[in-house]
Amino acid sequence: MTLAKLRNIGISAHIDSGKTTLSERMLFYSGRIHKMEEVHGDGATMDHMELEKERGITITSAATTIQWKDHTINLIDTPGHVDFTVEVERSLRVLDGAVLVLCAVGGVQSQSITVDRQMNRYHVPRLAFVNKMDRVGADPFRVVQEMREKLGDDAILMQLPIGAGQKFQGIIDLVSMKALYFDGNDGEVVREEPIPEALEDRARDGRTQMLEALAMYSDELMELLLSELEVPVELIHRVTRDAVQQQDATPVFLGSAFRNKGVQTLLDALTRYLPSPRDRSIEAKGWGNEQEVVALEPDADRPLVGMAFKILDDPYGQLTFVRLYQGRIEKGGVYFNQRTGRKERFGRILRMHADKRQEIDCALAGDIVAVMGVDCASGDTFASDPKFCTLESMFVPEPVIKVAVTPVSREDTERMAKALARFRKEDPTFRVTKDDETGDILIAGMGELHLEVYVERMRREYNANVQIGPPNVSYREAPTRPAEFNFKHKKQTGGSGQYAHIVGRFEPLPEDSEEPFVFEERVVGGRIPKQYIPSVEKGMRASLKKGPVAGFSVVSLKIVLEDGSYHEVDSSDRAFQLCAARCFRETFPKTKPALLEPIMKVEIEAPDRFQGAITGDITGRRGIITSTDVREGISRIVVEVPLSETFGYATSLRSMTQGQGTFTMELFCYRRVPASIQQDIVAKKKEEALAGAK
Repeated sequence: MTLAKLRNIGISAHIDSGKTTLSERMLFYSGRIHKMEEVHGDGATMDHMELEKERGITITSAATTIQWKDHTINLIDTPGHVDFTVEVERSLRVLDGAVLVLCAVGGVQSQSITVDRQMNRYHVPRLAFVNKMDRVGADPFRVVQEMREKLGDDAILMQLPIGAGQKFQGIIDLVSMKALYFDGNDGEVVREEPIPEALEDRARDGRTQMLEALAMYSDELMELLLSELEVPVELIHRVTRDAVQQQDATPVFLGSAFRNKGVQTLLDALTRYLPSPRDRSIEAKGWGNEQEVVALEPDADRPLVGMAFKILDDPYGQLTFVRLYQGRIEKGGVYFNQRTGRKERFGRILRMHADKRQEIDCALAGDIVAVMGVDCASGDTFASDPKFCTLESMFVPEPVIKVAVTPVSREDTERMAKALARFRKEDPTFRVTKDDETGDILIAGMGELHLEVYVERMRREYNANVQIGPPNVSYREAPTRPAEFNFKHKKQTGGSGQYAHIVGRFEPLPEDSEEPFVFEERVVGGRIPKQYIPSVEKGMRASLKKGPVAGFSVVSLKIVLEDGSYHEVDSSDRAFQLCAARCFRETFPKTKPALLEPIMKVEIEAPDRFQGAITGDITGRRGIITSTDVREGISRIVVEVPLSETFGYATSLRSMTQGQGTFTMELFCYRRVPASIQQDIVAKKKEEALAGAK
């Protein structure tokens, strides 16, 4: 395997855009499988969990390796549900390129925007595949327009459809100017024909538009166009490849994975335009020195640097998915976890194919493999040498919903504890805490479906019978006005004394602030020695976990430390930490804190005759309608609704729309809770605290 011929690719999209069906076709045409299964039939290869087969959705990302012509492709299929967004996040963190799948009818939907944002966060070059061209109402030109407007992508249509909807027959390749048809029982024979006469003018116009868009990235191509000279095919490929790898342009391809059309041309495009590991420049941070930059080369002879990006518990031990950026790993080799400093022995190295595996002796830079028996956390960096470098970890969103889980019997307690320990290790967005007041075990996650799946897995995989309490929303507490503090902590009787004195102010952060907490130090003249200032920040940070309004975590707070005093003998780190914590409890209520609640962006699709009932119901749930659109008799309504009002919405929508309505939901922002509702929440928390005390 040469590095230039290796591609690490992910398939991402909005729910039900056909990602898993597309990956199933890729496996089939590359010869990896010999029979295609359907998502809603026996279950596709990449949906290997029982729950995935039953529900017809992807829950965990699955990896496989395929050969296409002379290229090796490591392929990861990711979930579309926002509840499992961390699977997309950690996959994109280690991939070199991606395919953004869009529905030819639905176009750019809410989760498409989220996935696009994730690709931008990790600077992942992408191609777009407009799927479901066989559906009534398919319109690739509108989808391309939406990509430009909603995603800000320079979307360039590389193909045109021959027919659409039920009459979709094939595609016109605007680079080679040929008509392509997909024959055989499974579309495995790609037939090249001249462009049908009726479509020649349209194809010429489409090619001109494509070349004009690409000419923005190449002076050579621009000169040929202005001179009205023929543009060589190789130049088009080179310019497209460069524009994709600079993340300037997104070439758009067409097809219908379910009808076996357009998949082979997409495979050709991703090997042609998306980068190999050699084309991506990856940097790590020096160990213990954030400022030092370590440039990594995909060279097997250099010291190893790799990232553990996903962890799975297996009947035979922990399975750790590793992306190698530099060096090599060998079976039985010993490598250093840069976070813990511990040596880890890589007992077995596996190449994955969904839930099947093939044992290999070594893996080289650029590869993605799984390792057995390594004890580490998701996001850890491995290297040949201790204290070598660390790779930037992935972004992990905060959970928005909590439920209490109670085991039915003593045996179930033990099983539940095992299950929770495993799930928490595997999924960074799944949190487990204990309520100090009630003693309940609380599980927190990204949505109702997320927690529902884990509870079901507890019952099936661990035989743990548990009962679930009503969902609780993760509110936040935020200051609404500034408040000054001048606080002295003094304990100078008996034994060693304690003395600390701090002066400053609390301020609300602006709404668009990326940081939930900012600590600023403006002490001059050594009024507080430098070694005690981190202790003040530590004491303040520790207090953020539980605010005084209703015990929720505190956000949007800036603390400015301006002055203070100390004692030569009695001042210590401990004294300043305690002083800061007590000061926080006393001062924060003076900022008139307000509760913030998670607001969800909900996209609802239903026949347009139900639009009135849906909008009326949303208004009753304190929702704000941001847009409505009717296409082909289907109404698409985008709304912003408080999370607390969405519980059980799936059942309500089904009954309102005679089972024909669907919706997707993702976290949009946090907003202030209305005063009357805040009073109810605070009163309820006090009741729970009293009940727990009894």
